[in-house]
Amino acid sequence: MTYKELAEIARGQMGQWCNACPTCNGIACGSSIPGPGSKGSGNVAARNYEAWKDYRLAMDTIGHAFEATSATEILGRALSLPVMVGPVGDVNRHYGEKYDTVSYNDAVLRAAAGAGTVGWIGDGLDSRLLSEGLGLISSLDGAGVATIKPWSMDVVFEKLEEALDAHPMAVAMDVDAAGLPFLRGQEPPAGAKSVGELRQIARRCHDADVPFIVKGVMTVKGANKAARAEADAIVVSNHGGRVLDGVPATAEVLPEIVDEVGGALCVLVDGGIRSGIDVFRALALGARGVLMCRPFVVATYGGGAEGVQSYLAQITAELCDAMEMCGAETVADIDRDMLW
Repeated sequence: MTYKELAEIARGQMGQWCNACPTCNGIACGSSIPGPGSKGSGNVAARNYEAWKDYRLAMDTIGHAFEATSATEILGRALSLPVMVGPVGDVNRHYGEKYDTVSYNDAVLRAAAGAGTVGWIGDGLDSRLLSEGLGLISSLDGAGVATIKPWSMDVVFEKLEEALDAHPMAVAMDVDAAGLPFLRGQEPPAGAKSVGELRQIARRCHDADVPFIVKGVMTVKGANKAARAEADAIVVSNHGGRVLDGVPATAEVLPEIVDEVGGALCVLVDGGIRSGIDVFRALALGARGVLMCRPFVVATYGGGAEGVQSYLAQITAELCDAMEMCGAETVADIDRDMLW
């Protein structure tokens, strides 16, 4: 099934906020939170989507014939394509009752692992959201990334020990989640993390031979802080516009961040990526891989695990087509000269 077919099936099954639009562009959901929308004006999610379209592909088919391969390696793990399924912390709160976080993670992570990639799990006010996801990652031989919110450090380390016991592909902290409206004033408390605090987390991960990812970096200055914190990777992300209105799109800041820290850190990116061509654009700008979240929720509500695998297959086909038409035999061959 195509994404549009999955969205048509999902429509009306996703609570009161998500419209399961044929194109998940952030417009119809606007500023709805709870829900898939973004904060304030609701424009950031839509700008994330549009900004990728500002980069055109430089087609060049003069050369030897080849069949492109989307296989890659990220943080030491071989993946079938440079796309991972991003985390949702509370599916019920934002997308309705058809799935809870446990059943959603089960469908997504198993489907992603079956397709040769990984899904990320989220964290939330209910500690079971992370714990049950970690059990699933453990059962999948570590095929997943555990995301921990920036709680107080005692809570972070309690959750971190549980996460490391599951031996995930990596542990991430979405540092920008301190700005999520539903985390304000909650227990355990969430807030900003210093370079020193992040370094403590990174070193504990390294002791367990697990990479540490800082998610929510939007500036060169922030990327350098993550590097000083000894992170292994960053995700260039504005949390889908859900934590601060008026920020740039991720595609707008990605090139300068890659130029600054791409040699020292694995740079990943999310925000408005919806097709294999968007993935190609992100890789051409220097990202090692991408996260996609909201459209996979729609794909899951429309087709369960099969819907996730269908959408991954669609993205893979689109990416490989773009690679063949622009002269990139492998993912590593994609560079900025392939953008116009």
